[in-house]
Amino acid sequence: MNYTDIRYETRNGVAHVTIERQERMNAFRGQTVEELTHAFHRAWDDRVVGVVVLRGAGSRAFCTGGDQKERQEKGSYGFRGAGILGLHEAIRAIPKPVIAAVNGYAIGGGNVLQVLCDLAIAADSAVFGQVGPRVGSVDPGHGTAYLARLVGERKAREIWYLCRRYDAQQALAMGLVNHVVPAAELDAEVERWCQEILDKSPMALRIAKASFKAETDHITGNAALGHAAVELYWESEEAREGVAAFVEKRPVDFRRFRR
Repeated sequence: MNYTDIRYETRNGVAHVTIERQERMNAFRGQTVEELTHAFHRAWDDRVVGVVVLRGAGSRAFCTGGDQKERQEKGSYGFRGAGILGLHEAIRAIPKPVIAAVNGYAIGGGNVLQVLCDLAIAADSAVFGQVGPRVGSVDPGHGTAYLARLVGERKAREIWYLCRRYDAQQALAMGLVNHVVPAAELDAEVERWCQEILDKSPMALRIAKASFKAETDHITGNAALGHAAVELYWESEEAREGVAAFVEKRPVDFRRFRR
């Protein structure tokens, strides 16, 4: 696959997967998701690779979720095949640890991506949050149920119902990330964690990851059902109001849809 939306590099036993859409704050579209999924399977098949690092290009954003301008212009994000669920499963199933290097905004579907990684190291400038109910969308699978595993049920509901933003120290305190460092030290810290992991038994790590995954595999089935419902929801006037308000930079009016 010739990548247009991401960059894939390997060095010192680590695969570096970088979302390259800085002009859209590293928001993803269908093409981005296909390329990311391909990259994770590529790292899966590479026997030299022992760890995968997921990051966003530049310093402003890790990933800000689905590209809302793309959604308004084309009526969808352009997902094909397994779509975003295929990417989620690739991150969960690859038998190698995946580290999210969160270098800016991890918002919406971008926050879900870092949640699904095995570990997350954040720059002190990182910002986290969900925005789905604000823009007429939701992640009714790993973004909700698996998030609750990390931060607890009450906190997960707060994150989704209020759509607030949380800084890196707040994310650390709630268990959303493993470690926070000054932005200038993020790459070096991630590399230290990678090399420490590479010193460990690959098979032991593979078994450990499979065991963790098995405990939450039921979420995958719920996610498939939930995302099918969301695709229908996106066709509604209510959902279209959310994305239109976002793109037009105006206050959203959801109150008229209350039943």
